[in-house]
Amino acid sequence: MSMPLLLVLGDQLSLSLATLRDAPTGAVVALCEVAEEARYVPHHIHKVGLFMAAMRHFAQALRDKGYKVHYSRIDDADNTQSLVTEAERIAAQYGCNEVRVARPGEWRLWEAMQQRQKAALPWRMIEDDRFFTSPDDFANWAKGRKQLRLEYFYREQRKRTGLLMEGDAPAGGKWNFDHDNREPIEATLNFPSLPTHHQDAVTQEALNDAKRHFSEHMGSLDNFNLPVTRKQALVDLNHFLDQGLADFGRYQDAISDTEPFLYHSRLSAALNIGLLTPQEVCEAAEQQYLAGHAPINAVEGFIRQILGWREYVRGLYWTQMPGYKRENRLGFERELPAFYWDGNTDMRCLQRAIQMTIDNSYAHHIQRLMVTGNFALLCGVKPEALCDWYLAVYADACEWVELPNTLGMVLHADGGLMGSKPYCASGKYIDKMSDHCQHCRYSPKQVTGPKACPFNSLYWHFLETNAEQLNRNPRMKLIYGSLSRMKDEKRDAMRQQAEQFLASLPTIQGYGQPLHTQGYLPKDTQ
Repeated sequence: MSMPLLLVLGDQLSLSLATLRDAPTGAVVALCEVAEEARYVPHHIHKVGLFMAAMRHFAQALRDKGYKVHYSRIDDADNTQSLVTEAERIAAQYGCNEVRVARPGEWRLWEAMQQRQKAALPWRMIEDDRFFTSPDDFANWAKGRKQLRLEYFYREQRKRTGLLMEGDAPAGGKWNFDHDNREPIEATLNFPSLPTHHQDAVTQEALNDAKRHFSEHMGSLDNFNLPVTRKQALVDLNHFLDQGLADFGRYQDAISDTEPFLYHSRLSAALNIGLLTPQEVCEAAEQQYLAGHAPINAVEGFIRQILGWREYVRGLYWTQMPGYKRENRLGFERELPAFYWDGNTDMRCLQRAIQMTIDNSYAHHIQRLMVTGNFALLCGVKPEALCDWYLAVYADACEWVELPNTLGMVLHADGGLMGSKPYCASGKYIDKMSDHCQHCRYSPKQVTGPKACPFNSLYWHFLETNAEQLNRNPRMKLIYGSLSRMKDEKRDAMRQQAEQFLASLPTIQGYGQPLHTQGYLPKDTQ
């Protein structure tokens, strides 16, 4: 009797996975390390190491549960190094009659697998139900709505799940406590130090293999400290609940010159590869509120990121693709600034955000949105270039979560589908929220001249350049009013300052040194 091959992808490391449910006795479960998945963008070495170590540990967990596992290692002589062909090779080896797989995290793979549904060895796709909602749920919610705003989607999820609800009313009397979550960095704050994860032989071998094959990728594995097992992910979860959550809300938008993690949970990578479930994380946070260990603004803000934002961007991704990836409504054409790959810039906020990214494959949401993202927006960086960078450098970046955040939220390239206005800001915002500016050679208080913070003139230049599309936006009315009242000579000086800066900004096509010597450039630039 022939059997299905049960393919488990690197971001599906959950024993509750639909693919494994009701698995026929004796069915082969396959996990595959393939070079193509590490290289279609040059993923940060921490990210590659995370996937390889976590997949190997998960394969062992499956064997311990009695599953028959075929594991393709990156070094195997017969490994085809491409996910679809490798799965088909293994299926043929075991005489399987189909390949069964849960929805992957990227349209690129979904499409490749869909095309194999009528092949001699057919692929059967099943829904990945490890989320609060399915793409169909989101499509049904979106039907007939003029605007797909997070807030309304989120409220519906709260009612549906009962999280932070008191009967029909939201806990604490409000749906959203964002107003209380905007305190800037303070010198007196003490941040919790992170747990150090022990690296056993399996982890060490995986990291060594990653280093051997992908040493030219960003980062160094010397300080690798991501959770690669469910047990380690639970240690991180409990550490956050005990030591981070209570202060997370107030300071979730603060930026530090020296501390990369602050009170943030750092759970997104473990969540996105399946070591934790969104349900257990939200319920654990809710318990902290009910037990009086964390205030409502912190717990609501945290749960909104998972129950609201994470589900919302996934729903948008699956209902808007593949056209979404081609959106560029503001017509941006600039390549990525070269310093995004090495942090070599005098702008302190950017230098620190990028260096922390190089060091940890992590930056928190405000560094991504209001520092690296805001700068790319003001400079008019083309969506494809910025999206590839975010997808490559962050350990938690799967395309379903990265693309809407970058293309929609950061670059406003989807015409306002996600955000009602662009998240653009001058140096004033960074000065208010961080302690960067005191270490910078530029002054956030100056708009023109050699000491002026580039964010300031770039901000007004962006508004001026994109006025035709943005000045009718009711949320931009005030700022365009300020611009129109400015004296001509001031506007001319700012425009000149911004244009000089942009003219001298080094950009790079493709993936930056030393990667473009390794055959990583997009095909049309090689």
